[in-house]
Amino acid sequence: MVWKHITRCVVAGIVAILPIGGTILAVAYIESTLSSSGISELPFYFPGLGILAACLLVYLLGLVTSTILGGWMIRKMDALLNRLPALGRLYATLKQVLGYGEGKDAIFESVVMVPSMGLSGEEMGLVTNTVPSGEGKEQLVVFVPGAPTPTAGRLVVVDRDKVRPVGISVHDALKALVAVGKVDLNLTSTKK
Repeated sequence: MVWKHITRCVVAGIVAILPIGGTILAVAYIESTLSSSGISELPFYFPGLGILAACLLVYLLGLVTSTILGGWMIRKMDALLNRLPALGRLYATLKQVLGYGEGKDAIFESVVMVPSMGLSGEEMGLVTNTVPSGEGKEQLVVFVPGAPTPTAGRLVVVDRDKVRPVGISVHDALKALVAVGKVDLNLTSTKK
């Protein structure tokens, strides 16, 4: 029980820090590499060139991955990284933490809308597990992210017939939560 709590908190911390910390580290690394590489002696160098280069690199990466050829290259690289002996498991775990994995083996299986506590509305939740209830019904363990920090939420156990499946991927739901709802999502119901 204690290890589950510690693991859950560590995973929540990683999810919270990865996008921000990774970006800061990447920009700092590019800036320090450029300034120590001898480029700082050139007349066009200015402090902050690394930040500009990082932004340009992110833009070009997005440009490449948004094309058909880029999507094919990403799928091939993904398959290669998944097959690596030791790093493949780490890569797969990081993908799941970031919401790229779905299904029974992932951290989050699917996205659902659950009834709000004390309100007449619904809240977005991420299904983490399925458990049987005492009456033989199937119940879902759902993580309902909080605001303004999506990693600080609550776990609820809800009967399957009380939730409404949503036709979006876990990755898109996490992206919307991190953007604090500023992402346009098509929340179509996929009733079973």
